[in-house]
Amino acid sequence: MKISKIWSLTATECTSIQTPARSIDRHNELDTPNITERAHLSERTYPAWMIWKRRRYVVAIMAFFGFFNIYALRVNLSVGIVAMTTKTEVKLENETVTHVRKNRHTQILATTEYRTVTNIKKFDWDSRVQGYVHSSFFYSYILTQVPGGWLAARFGGKYVYGIGVAVTGALTVISPFAAKHSYYSLIAVRVMGGIFEGVTYPSMHAVWAEWAPLLERSRLVAIGFSGCYVGTLVATPLSAILADRFGWESMFYVFGCVAILWFVAWCIIVSDSPSRDPTLSNSELKYIQESLGEQQVSRIAKHPWRRIFTSVPVWSIIVAHFSENWGNYTLLTQLPMYMRDARHLQLTSTGIMSAIPYLTASIITPTAGHVADWLLKKQIFNVTQVRKIFTCGAYVGQAVFMIMAVYILTPTGSITCVSIASALGGLMWAGSGVNHLDIAPQHASVLMGISNTFASIPEIVSPILTGYIVPTASAHEWQTVFAISSCVYLFGATFYGIFGSGELQPWAINVEANAMDQEHDERKHEQNLAQTSG
Repeated sequence: MKISKIWSLTATECTSIQTPARSIDRHNELDTPNITERAHLSERTYPAWMIWKRRRYVVAIMAFFGFFNIYALRVNLSVGIVAMTTKTEVKLENETVTHVRKNRHTQILATTEYRTVTNIKKFDWDSRVQGYVHSSFFYSYILTQVPGGWLAARFGGKYVYGIGVAVTGALTVISPFAAKHSYYSLIAVRVMGGIFEGVTYPSMHAVWAEWAPLLERSRLVAIGFSGCYVGTLVATPLSAILADRFGWESMFYVFGCVAILWFVAWCIIVSDSPSRDPTLSNSELKYIQESLGEQQVSRIAKHPWRRIFTSVPVWSIIVAHFSENWGNYTLLTQLPMYMRDARHLQLTSTGIMSAIPYLTASIITPTAGHVADWLLKKQIFNVTQVRKIFTCGAYVGQAVFMIMAVYILTPTGSITCVSIASALGGLMWAGSGVNHLDIAPQHASVLMGISNTFASIPEIVSPILTGYIVPTASAHEWQTVFAISSCVYLFGATFYGIFGSGELQPWAINVEANAMDQEHDERKHEQNLAQTSG
């Protein structure tokens, strides 16, 4: 099937076809009636707001809450470490002093009661130690990206993704005990958390490779990944409130337990693929399989590694992912301290102000996904153009507004610029963030693992580098931090704008075509054997 033919398929399922089977014959897919016409009938049957009638959107919503938990578990340490290293614990000592005059008759002149207030810092960690604690999570996170993608491609993404979130939640619950023992223990727990959370991003792409129709990829992926921003939005102020009212330990207990409860719901509600979902209608199954056509994936253990690593479009995704994460994690891990040190805000204000940028991003991300799919459906732009518009536009805008944020003197103006920069980052999920599924859906989880491996480098380097750049936490030092992020954004926009592609790659087409032909030949061989034995 030609690429243009694949992308002409509609974005909604057909309901006029009823089939008792849970699969279709891929070799006869070109004989099916017009899918666009039947999808229009389906939309009139089920209003858009009835998402429970469309199982792929149920998967997207559950993925949303999964990423919500992932980022809530990450960001609570960013706020928590501010509470843990700020002098907020108060020790009260009552003392009574009696003033007397000694002469022939002792006389009491006055009695005064003093109350001594001593501020105690819970953890005396300097900026370098805090940087190591922040980055420790990513020491192992970077190592499990590709293995996680391989596991998801081989065995399916559902349980790989779910277990990754659940175990990270359990480790978050024990983080306060580790911190009280020593910061080395906390680093060890964070490293173990990175091992399990490292599989989440690539494994979710394996789920989308099976569940997302071609012209709904942008919106479904964007809905799922927008949970990252909403998780940050909710967890940042809530962590500050929990720390102020119930102690800093409470934020780790609350978010860790929520992640474990989500895992139970994920296992019950979501199926690994459409063909394994007993509640999926035959019409929706038919639509998804026909939409994917030649791009339907199968569980594979082998990948064309040499061709992957010599593919220029793959490297454009890697560079784009690296660039976005550098700026994103500078904001995620350092924004609370920037607000405290450079803008002199209190802990509660720091948490609330730091969450504002993610409010805008949580709105922009799913909106961008819908717009991207609409542009493709209307054939206003092709896939490559859409991916480049959203990616390059996001990065250039982020570079400009991050520079403006540190040169504007008022907290309100600075927060406004940071909010716009973060919101523009949401456009990436309609661009390079979904591009893995465009160029090689069969290997999308592995490609996401590879790109996220490189994209995890900033997550390790950025906090440590920031610790060295801001030893006195002056405004000038923070300007340097944000200027570096802006330069990285501009480089990513330039590289992706030149080398990015939305076309299914030849090495991916051949592998998938061979896999289908081999499956067809095996079925034919089995039929011949059955006839011979008969």
